[in-house]
Amino acid sequence: MAFLRSVATTATAVAAIPAALAFSSLSSSPSSSFPRFSQSPKSPDRFGLLKTFATSPSVLLMDHKHSSQPHAVLPDLLTEYMVDMKCEGCVHAVKNKLHEINGVKDVEVDLSNQVVRILGSTPVKTMTEALEQTGRKARLIGQGMPEDFLISAAVSEFKGPDVFGVVRLAQVNMELARIEANFSGLSPGKHSWSINEFGDLTRGAASTGKIFNPINEENTEKPLGDLGTLEANEKGDAFYTGVKEKLRVADLIGRSVVVYASEDKSEHGITAAVIARSAGVGENYKRLCTCDGTTIWEATDKDFVSSKNLGNVSPPGIRLKENGNRILPPDSRPIPPSSQKQD
Repeated sequence: MAFLRSVATTATAVAAIPAALAFSSLSSSPSSSFPRFSQSPKSPDRFGLLKTFATSPSVLLMDHKHSSQPHAVLPDLLTEYMVDMKCEGCVHAVKNKLHEINGVKDVEVDLSNQVVRILGSTPVKTMTEALEQTGRKARLIGQGMPEDFLISAAVSEFKGPDVFGVVRLAQVNMELARIEANFSGLSPGKHSWSINEFGDLTRGAASTGKIFNPINEENTEKPLGDLGTLEANEKGDAFYTGVKEKLRVADLIGRSVVVYASEDKSEHGITAAVIARSAGVGENYKRLCTCDGTTIWEATDKDFVSSKNLGNVSPPGIRLKENGNRILPPDSRPIPPSSQKQD
C-alpha cells in the first residue's frame, strides 16, 4: 500500500528506492518462495503460473450473458492440487492427462512437493476425475489468488442426512465470482437456491434470514444472493457451474447457501450449509491432520460424508486407514503404562 500513496518529498522517494528494488528483485526471481508463506520453508514456487494468469485475456474480457445459467463457460482460475506422485513418469502422466481436458490452459508440476497447479476454465469436478484416472490420489488444496484478495475462495458443505453436496466460490476479479456446485439426494426436478443473510442453522434453513442483498443492491430486480435454479436428474444429482457479477466472496463468510424444495422461494428451504473460508493457492500445504493424525492420503470422502451413496461411514471422530485399522482421536487413545500416574 505504501507504493500507492503520493510521494510528498524527494527524500521520501529516494528512501523508497531500495525497498522497490528489493521487491522487484524478489518478484523476478523464478526460484524465490513467496514471502507470505515463509513458515513453510519448502513452499512450492508459484510465480510461473501467476505471471500467466495475470496476462490471461479471459480474466479481463468476458461475455457475461450466461452468468445466471447453469453450466456456463467459466473464467480462467488457478487451482492447486496435491497429487501422490513419486517420479518423473508420474509427472508426465499427470500433465498429459490434464492437457487432454478442454479449458486447461497450462499445467505446472512440483514433484518434490507433490503439487500440481492448473490454470484454466475447467470445473473442479472434471479436473479431479482426470487426476484420479491416472491412478493417483489427488486432493484439492487451493483455489484463487490470495495475493489479489483478502479472501479468494470459500466453500459450503452439505452433510445430510438427506441432501449432500459441496458449493465452491472463488473470486476472479473484484466484480466477478466463479461458482461450482454438486449435490445428491435432491428430488428430481428444479430447485431454487440462494445465499442467505445468516449462517444460523439452529432451525435449519428457517433461521438463515432473507436472501443476501447488500445495501447498494436493494434497487435491483433480483437479490444479489439469488443463485437461480438447480436441476436434479432422476437420481437426485445436480451439478452447477457459473459466474455471478458483483458477488464478493469475502462478504459471504459466515452466511449460508440454501436449497429449496422447488423453484418457489416463498417457503423456507429444505437444507442449508454455512459458507466458510477456503484456502487460496499457496495457503495449504499441510500433509497431516493434527486433530486425529490422518494424513492427506488417508483422508477420503467418507471422512467428510460428502455424498449420500458412500455406504458404511465411520462413526464421528473415527477415521479408517486403507488397511482397515481404525484411528482414534488423540483424546481417546490409550495412555501407555509408562506415562500413567502412580499413586
